[in-house]
Amino acid sequence: MKCNHCKELTDEAGKSCIEQVPIFHGLSKQEVNEIAKIKISRQFKKGEFLFLSGDQVNNLYVIHKGKVKISRTSDEGKEQIIRVLGAGDFVGELSLFTHSRSKSNAEVMETSSICIIDGKKIKDLIYKNPGISIKILQELSERMENAENLIEQLGIHDVEQRVVDVLLSMADEEDKVTLSMSKKDLAAHIGTSQETLSRKLSYFQSKGWIKLSGQRKIDILDRHSLVNARKG
Repeated sequence: MKCNHCKELTDEAGKSCIEQVPIFHGLSKQEVNEIAKIKISRQFKKGEFLFLSGDQVNNLYVIHKGKVKISRTSDEGKEQIIRVLGAGDFVGELSLFTHSRSKSNAEVMETSSICIIDGKKIKDLIYKNPGISIKILQELSERMENAENLIEQLGIHDVEQRVVDVLLSMADEEDKVTLSMSKKDLAAHIGTSQETLSRKLSYFQSKGWIKLSGQRKIDILDRHSLVNARKG
């Protein structure tokens, strides 16, 4: 696989994308070298797609640096963001277990470094090292649980509860929130419009519960009131 945009990628600690991904932890140096031989590394720009709904996905994509959003679009054109992947995450794993076409879109959210690993060849490696498949299944189980939680939120909770939930889930120990995506994408993730999200955030700020700082910074000033609003 030759690629004019491809080069070996390492992070600040000098780790390659193979060493960075949890599913490959515990592999021998020889096994890591085997994977290195069947992957290419490429830079993607914001707005590029790794694949689209309906595509036949034949590779495993490993995010070395950057972010990729996984989403689906309804017949009416409404986007629902399923999850956002960051460094060390991967997508395309279903190509290792099924030949069905993708039902999701994988869009790059910022300039990103991606390792692309040939699906058929890594499948052969998995047969020799079942530990990799176990780690992939563990990751898939966690994603399924997150998807079920998202379905519950969309089906049971109203918009205000969903906004509170996402703020509390993103808050650090000092109750500071740095949004990992734009407000447009965040709104799509929790199943509402950007305008509704902005109104809810402005309402919370007017009540003194939060403080908005720029486009992506939010300070939670009154967690107790937010929690009570969620209980509603």
